[in-house]
Amino acid sequence: MLSYRHAFHAGNHADVLKHLVMIQILEYMTQKDKPFWYIDTHAGAGAYALDSAEAAKNAEFASGIGRIWGRKDAPDAVKDLLKEVRHVNPDGKLRYYPGSPYMAWHLMREQDRLRLFEKHPTEINVLRDNFRDAGRWAMLYAGDGFEGIKALLPPAPRRGFVLIDPSYEDKRDYSRTIETLEESLKRFATGTYAVWYPQVQRPEAQRFPEQLKKIQQSDWLHVTLAVNAPSTDGYGLHGSGMFILNPPYKLAATLRDTMPYLVDVLGTDETAKFEIESRLS
Repeated sequence: MLSYRHAFHAGNHADVLKHLVMIQILEYMTQKDKPFWYIDTHAGAGAYALDSAEAAKNAEFASGIGRIWGRKDAPDAVKDLLKEVRHVNPDGKLRYYPGSPYMAWHLMREQDRLRLFEKHPTEINVLRDNFRDAGRWAMLYAGDGFEGIKALLPPAPRRGFVLIDPSYEDKRDYSRTIETLEESLKRFATGTYAVWYPQVQRPEAQRFPEQLKKIQQSDWLHVTLAVNAPSTDGYGLHGSGMFILNPPYKLAATLRDTMPYLVDVLGTDETAKFEIESRLS
């Protein structure tokens, strides 16, 4: 399925959660001198103009990054996210939103590398343009990240962070994510893997968290953010989750300090909430 383009959703509440977690993982990994690879199975365009026709259609960023932009009361992890967004908006006006690959590129060091997959024919061309100056930092692949990741594991430096965030418009994405994680852990058991998923009213999404928890007996962390109650018509995104295998040891504590703030700022009704689960060795 090639209809999905993330520009319609750039900077929404799900992006806020995903990128906040992602930045904390990357900052942890850069604390050690040894290089690592960042691998993104569904890279998208890499960065987004919020005044584009796609982003402006539903203006989802207004109820996501727009709600925390310019605030002075943000906890440290939210400040880290805002710093990355300010990097592409140096004049202080919220006009661009950096996607996962662009944030990773900015946070990584000279010795680190990016490996980016994108299947959508339009998105991969935009991604190539956005990364035209990346040089040896990045390798871009026009293809299926679920399949392509197999050839990259284990990464050469034996350190790596893999982000898996398909659109899930195709319901097979749920089972393919599980299969990819299971296969990847056989190749690279010590890697850090982060899976983003939507909270929507379809059976595959309802079963997904429990399936993720069965992949590995321990060393996992699960956080969800719901900003409102599910819609009565059964459609729409009311929240999202991040499931992390082999997470940084401080990430759970950071999220416990941060998630109440996100509920307060991004929640739109009294059902807004967060949940954190972990099984750490």
